[in-house]
Amino acid sequence: MECAGKKIAILVEELFNVYEFWYPYYRLLEAGAEVVVVGSGRTDTYNGKPGTDVQQDVSADDVKAADFDGIIIPGGFAPDMMRRYPAMVQLVAEGVEQGKVVAAICHAGWMLASAKVLKGRRVTSFFAIKDDLIHAGADWVDEAVVVDGKIITSRTPDDLPDFMRAVVKELTA
Repeated sequence: MECAGKKIAILVEELFNVYEFWYPYYRLLEAGAEVVVVGSGRTDTYNGKPGTDVQQDVSADDVKAADFDGIIIPGGFAPDMMRRYPAMVQLVAEGVEQGKVVAAICHAGWMLASAKVLKGRRVTSFFAIKDDLIHAGADWVDEAVVVDGKIITSRTPDDLPDFMRAVVKELTA
C-alpha cells in the first residue's frame, strides 16, 4: 500500500469526466490513500458527463492545501465550472505553492491556468485547450504524461494508466 498515510483531494464539479474521476479515486484507495472529494460547495451532489453522480465530502471553502499531500483535478467540462469558485482555484494555487502533488488531466489544465501556476511550466492537456495553456505561460507538449516538479498533466482518459503511475510515484518520492 504505497500511499498509506497520504491524504489526497480529488476535485469535483458538474460534468466531470467519469473515467478521470473514478479511475484516480479507486487507484488511490487501492494504494492506501485517504481520498477526500472536494466540491465547490454549490451543491452536495455533482453529475458526471454520462450521468453518474458523486457526493462531495467537503466544500473547497472548508479546506486548505496544507490539509493534503496531493490534489487531483479530473477533466470533462467540470474544470470550467470549478474555476468559477475562488476557493477551488485558491486550493490549486496553494497546492502548487506549497509543493504538493497537483495532477490535472484533459481539460483540468484550465484550473492550472486560472490558478496562475503555468508560467514556464512544461505541461500537456487535451489538445483543444492547448492555446489556453500556452497563453497562460506554459510550454505545451503532446505527450501521455508530463511531470514538471510536482505538477503532473495528461491528455485524455487513454492516458490514465501513465497518469496514475506518475501520481503514485510522486506521492511516494
